Amino acid sequence: MTDFGPDLTRKAALALAGRRLAEAPVDAGPGDARFLLLHALGLSQTQLLLDGGRPIGDAGASRLSGMIERRLAGEPVARIIGVWEFWGLPFALSPDTLVPRPDTETLVEAALARCPERTRPLRILDLGTGSGCILIALLTECPAAFGVGIDRSHRALVTASANACANAVAERCAFAAASWCDALAGSFDLVVANPPYIATGVIAGLSIEVRCHDPLLALDGGEDGLDAYRGILTAMTRQGILAPGGSLHLEIGYDQAGAVSELAGACGFQEITVRVDLAGNDRVVSLAMARMQSGRVPEVD
Repeated sequence: MTDFGPDLTRKAALALAGRRLAEAPVDAGPGDARFLLLHALGLSQTQLLLDGGRPIGDAGASRLSGMIERRLAGEPVARIIGVWEFWGLPFALSPDTLVPRPDTETLVEAALARCPERTRPLRILDLGTGSGCILIALLTECPAAFGVGIDRSHRALVTASANACANAVAERCAFAAASWCDALAGSFDLVVANPPYIATGVIAGLSIEVRCHDPLLALDGGEDGLDAYRGILTAMTRQGILAPGGSLHLEIGYDQAGAVSELAGACGFQEITVRVDLAGNDRVVSLAMARMQSGRVPEVD
């Protein structure tokens, strides 16, 4: 057990936590120790800076020791804290939801780029909503919009609903349990999705933070990682989910832009564009509404 004595000062405890994590065989980020200490002691960054000489006490020592042990075992900081920031908003997490990542903010940016008039009424659909972070971020930026979040996990939907309440958009969204577009009716101006896109055979080789703590349902994209895209694209063309002038935005793995674009083209989508994330990796494929000819519905192989 990592020994954080009650007489240890806040500043010294932070240094000790940093050393423990640096020596451990986990991919600890430079801010992990600080995040955990602030949460364990219920402090703000300002309080730590101004009063770093105060002892952490018995309760603080116990909480911090437990959190550091969990991190040393490979549990991500966000899971330990139970809440994470996305688009400047707080989101509670659960075992059935992914931790919101900065890369996924690229998906929000891509969708908003198609909404130059954000005050007009919009219908937004979020497929595989998880924590609800993507849909809720869009609703905060589009005050007249209404959104629907779909997920196969009932427990994830409970988390998403709570996050909508916490971020004051609950009256402008609804959540439903379904597999992608199954049982959906009506059309939407914006459709967004961050589906599972990791090939099944790759998952066992992922970091412990991912393979042991992220929900498998949100990771496994099938043999080639593209199963979810096939399902979503086929449903879009068959069910008229996109309104005239509507757009679909899909988060992808760094090496999937070509494959997803090809699938989209086979479904009749046009104006296919790819947006990169802050690291310069392909991250989002954006698609304009398809124009079907002679009532024919393309198939996705």
